[in-house]
Amino acid sequence: MGSGFDSQAAQLSARGSMDRAPDYESVGCRFDSYRARFFYQVIMNNHKHFMSQALKLAEKAYQQGEVPVGAVVVKDHQIIGRGYNQTELLKDASAHAEMIAMTAAAQTLKNWRLTDCILYSTLEPCLMCISAAVLFRISLVVYGTEDPKFGGCVSLANLTQIDKLNHKLAVIGGIQADKSKSLMQAFFRERRDENQKKSGDNHE
Repeated sequence: MGSGFDSQAAQLSARGSMDRAPDYESVGCRFDSYRARFFYQVIMNNHKHFMSQALKLAEKAYQQGEVPVGAVVVKDHQIIGRGYNQTELLKDASAHAEMIAMTAAAQTLKNWRLTDCILYSTLEPCLMCISAAVLFRISLVVYGTEDPKFGGCVSLANLTQIDKLNHKLAVIGGIQADKSKSLMQAFFRERRDENQKKSGDNHE
């Protein structure tokens, strides 16, 4: 699995084999079924590992008062770009985790084309970030929890498979989604509590 494309192809192959597993077993081909399940689990474990790295960056954003989103770009099983939300720090609406991670990856490779790279993000990339992923030629996007307000993969729109574009993205969602969602919920709960406290203080 040397590339994002190969990883996606392997995963789809494994899923297809798993779907057919009962038929394999009914004719005595148990090895094929086991092998499909094994490789599928290896792929998913890889996704979970790199999503854990993105979650660490999201926690860093949380500690700095930023919306807790983290992202990493991976090529050949190595992280080549990292990022977390810095919109407040930089006073820049475009300073999303994914944008920073992809820019860092391009600097690492000294090439803006991030071919065969995988973008991991704790939150479904927004319209801006997924558009940038297309322009960067990212091969696969893996995200944690969905973003119903701004998600550009499935929630608000799907910009990953537009026929008129010369590049399309494969997408996998729901990796470590509970952890990503919990972090987001905790952040906004704290913000609401702070705002209510400030509002109460102003009325005293």
